[in-house]
Amino acid sequence: MKHAELKKLLDAKVDFYNQPSFIEKDPVSIPHQFTRKQDVEIAGFFAAVFAWGNRTTIINKSRELMQLMNHQPHQFCLYASAADLKKLMHFKHRTFNATDLYHFIEFFRQHYAQSDSLETAFFPKKGMTVEAGLNHFKEYCFSSEHLKRTEKHISSPRQKSSCKRLNMYLRWMVRKDKKEVDFGLWKQVKPGDLICPLDVHVSRVARQLGLLKRKQDDWQAAVELTEQLRTFDPNDPVKYDFALFGTGVMEQP
Repeated sequence: MKHAELKKLLDAKVDFYNQPSFIEKDPVSIPHQFTRKQDVEIAGFFAAVFAWGNRTTIINKSRELMQLMNHQPHQFCLYASAADLKKLMHFKHRTFNATDLYHFIEFFRQHYAQSDSLETAFFPKKGMTVEAGLNHFKEYCFSSEHLKRTEKHISSPRQKSSCKRLNMYLRWMVRKDKKEVDFGLWKQVKPGDLICPLDVHVSRVARQLGLLKRKQDDWQAAVELTEQLRTFDPNDPVKYDFALFGTGVMEQP
């Protein structure tokens, strides 16, 4: 398929899937429950971290956590009492358990004590690339005492991971258009600098369309795919995540 034909196909798929109707059945529906920036950031973070496996389960577990946090995740992380935290002791989603949850709550408490946005946890300096930001976030997130097991829930390019969940989270926080699926809250990184979230659905469709040659679904593959998508729209390459993911999940067995 010629470049112009492929762009036309992908643009049509973006227009079809990048709609408010997409929100309800996607984990992005969790941060859409909130309007306060910090609540959106925290709710979105947990929804993204939980985002592996069945989407319905991901959404249900995220809703359960928001309920346990009294639908005020920012206030909860800052001011939760011992009794409040005890309510979380049986929370579990796949390999993510209460021990992990306590770490992230404490991390948020410490971070928001010195910053009004989670953006600075990823991009504390101007001009940082997404790769540098993701590497920094993992290091910063685990700079205090923690159990080693919790580290597995946060990937980084340094580990050669595709960082699908965190790249999806950055898409939510950085991108913004008239469809308002994504929030556009963060300004340190431009949409054109984002890296496409790479999961099994996206990678399969990307390879079928000739957009991805690399066989492993790793960081290098995510960068390779994004570079191809930038040839269609250098200012907003990850909008094609809607096209690739939507095609992979909705249209293929």
